[in-house]
Amino acid sequence: MNRSAKASIMRLRTSPQKLNLVTTLIRNMKVSDALVQLTFSSKRIAYDVKKCLQSAIANAENNMGLDIDNLVVESATVGRAMVMKRFKARARGRGAKIIKPFSNLYITVSEKEGA
Repeated sequence: MNRSAKASIMRLRTSPQKLNLVTTLIRNMKVSDALVQLTFSSKRIAYDVKKCLQSAIANAENNMGLDIDNLVVESATVGRAMVMKRFKARARGRGAKIIKPFSNLYITVSEKEGA
């Protein structure tokens, strides 16, 4: 039986494309290795991904009763959230569009025997 635990963060202030670069690093990785990867990553958003992963680990341990030594990041999914639209004044009465995207992050960890 494949038991798993989930955690999510909604409306992260970064684009889904940038967030997906970080989540591809930790997919199908042992949880301990994934935490090390996120700790030493140079990307700003890696801190929030690490918090979400730690939340998934805590959910697995407290709610599901899973052994944290055998946990593996089963999936790390990124989704689009809202987009704030702003504009910047330009020359000759024109305006330039500024798009400020938000993302959703979903992490699922599962227990694998001998992982």
